[in-house]
Amino acid sequence: MITILATLALLQSNRPDSLAARARQLADTYLVAYFEHHPDEATLDGVARGPHDRWPDNSPQTLARWQQREDAWLAQLKHIDVDRIAGRPEATAYGIMRDAIEGSIATRVCRFELWSVAHTGGGWLSTVTSIATLQTVGTDTARQQVLARWRAVPAYIETEMANHREGLRRGYTAPRRNVEIAIGEIDTLLATPLERSPLYDPARRDSTPAFRAELARVTENDILPALRRYREFLAHDYLSRARTKIGVSENPHGIDCYKGSIRAATGFALNPDSIHVIGELTVAALESEMQAIAVHAFGTSDVSRLLERLRRDTAYTFHSRDEMLEQARTALARARKALPRWFGRLPRAPVVVEAYPEFRERTSVGEWNPPAEDGSRPGIYYISTYDPVHKSRADLEPLSFHETIPGHHLQGTIAMERGDSIPGIARVFWSPGMGEGWAEYAEQLADEMGLYSSDTARLGMLADITLSAALLVVDTGIHYLGWTREQSIDYIREHTHVPLLRAEVGVDRYPVWPAQGLSYAIGRLEIRRLRAFAMQRLGGKFDVRAFHDRVLENGAVPLPMLRASIYRWIDERR
Repeated sequence: MITILATLALLQSNRPDSLAARARQLADTYLVAYFEHHPDEATLDGVARGPHDRWPDNSPQTLARWQQREDAWLAQLKHIDVDRIAGRPEATAYGIMRDAIEGSIATRVCRFELWSVAHTGGGWLSTVTSIATLQTVGTDTARQQVLARWRAVPAYIETEMANHREGLRRGYTAPRRNVEIAIGEIDTLLATPLERSPLYDPARRDSTPAFRAELARVTENDILPALRRYREFLAHDYLSRARTKIGVSENPHGIDCYKGSIRAATGFALNPDSIHVIGELTVAALESEMQAIAVHAFGTSDVSRLLERLRRDTAYTFHSRDEMLEQARTALARARKALPRWFGRLPRAPVVVEAYPEFRERTSVGEWNPPAEDGSRPGIYYISTYDPVHKSRADLEPLSFHETIPGHHLQGTIAMERGDSIPGIARVFWSPGMGEGWAEYAEQLADEMGLYSSDTARLGMLADITLSAALLVVDTGIHYLGWTREQSIDYIREHTHVPLLRAEVGVDRYPVWPAQGLSYAIGRLEIRRLRAFAMQRLGGKFDVRAFHDRVLENGAVPLPMLRASIYRWIDERR
C-alpha cells in the first residue's frame, strides 16, 4: 500500500501543472532573495517594493552563504523536467533563473569582489553615484530609506577596501590604468561642491529642509571622509601593486574566468579563438557596407579618410552641449512616431534625455536607466556632452536609437509593463546577449525604419556596429591573447576611426568587465540570423511586427531561450 501511494505521489508531482507550480515557486523565491542580496539592482531596475535602504554586502561570509543558496536552487531546478512545461510562462521563469545561477557559478572563479576597483561594471563608486541619481524621494518612507542607505556608505566602502586588501594578498588585482581612472573620478567628486555633488542629488529632488540638512551632514561628515580614506588606500597601498597587463588572464585562474564570463554574457559556451575569427570576418563585411555608402553618398571609396573627416571637420561636429541634447531628443521623437509600423506592443513609460554629471562625463559615452515600476520616474538616457566640438554628428543618432527607441528603452519597458503576462523574473532580469544584442539590432533596424536624418548618420551607424564587431576581436585579444591597451586602441581606431577618447573609453571598460563587450555583436548576429531564418521558412506569412513582438515578449531572455522561442513561433505560424 505504501509503495502504491508513493508511486501515485510521484506521478502527481511529475504532472505538467505540478512541475509548473514548482518552477514558479522557485523563481518567485529566488527573485525576492536576489534583490535582498543585490539591493542596488532593485533600485536601478525600478523595483517598486525593493530594499532601497541598503547596499550589497560583498563580505566573504555573506558571499559564501549566497553561493550555498545558489547551489541548492540549481539542484532543485535540475529535478524539474522543463521539456514537459515548454511554451508555458513557468518555463520562461525556469530558463531565466537557471541561466542566471549557472552564469553566476561559472564566474565564481573570477573572484570579482577581490579586485572590483572599477569605474564601471559593478564597482562600488559607479553603484553609489548611479543610485544617487535614481533613488526615489518625495515621501517620508522614501526619505528614511535614502538616509539609511547614505549612513551605510562608509561601511560599504570599508568592506570593499577589505576585499581589495585580500585580493592583493592572493594576487587578484585590477589593471593599473583602471585604478588611476578610479582615483581621478574620486578626486573630481571630492572637489565638487556639495550643492552640485551627485551624492547630494536626492536632496536636490526633495524640498524637505530637515531631510536636505541631514543628507548634507551625513555626506560631509561620514561619506566624504570615507571616500578620502579609500582614495589614499588606492594611491598609497594599491596602485603600485596593480597589474600592468590588462587581461583577466593575468589574475589567478584567469582563462577559466574569461570562459565563464563568455558563458554568463552570451548564454553560449563559445571558444575565444572562434569569437576572435568571427569578429575579424564581421568587421570586414561591415567595412564593405561602409564603402558602399561612402561611394554612393560621398563620392569616395576611401572610408578611412571619410570617417576621419566626419569626426574632425567642424562642419560635421557639434558646437555646444545643448545642440547634442537637442539632436538626441529630436531623434527620439522620430522613433516614437514610427514605432507602430514595426511593433504591435508599445511602451507606455516615457524616456527623457539628460547629460551625465560632470564627474562621469569624460569617461562615459551613453547609457539608459529604466523607468520605475510604479511610474515614479521615467526612463533616463544619459549622454556625455563633454567636449562637443570633438564629437561627430555621425555618432549620436545611432547611440540614441541604441539606448532608447527602438533599443533598450523599448525592450526593457515592454518587459516591465507586461505585468502578470510574464513571470516577475522576466520583467526585471536582463541577459546581456539578448539585451545588448537587441540594442545593436535596433541600430540597424532604425535604418530600415527611416529614422536616420542623413547619410552621415547612417555611416555613423555602420561605424558603431563595426566598433561592436571589433570588440569581438579586442575583448578576446585582451583577455585571451594578451593584447596591450595600445594594441587594442589601435585596432579599434584602424577599423572604425572613432575619436581617440571613444576608443579609450571602450578599452578601459572591458578589462574590468570581461566578455561584456562580446554581448553586443554576438546578440545582434543571432537576432538577425533568426529573422532571416524566419523569413526563409515562412515566406509570405512572415510579419515583421509579429516577429519583433515575439522576440520582445518575454524580456531579455538568454539567447538560447530566444532561439527556442523563435523556432516554436515559426512552427506555429507554418
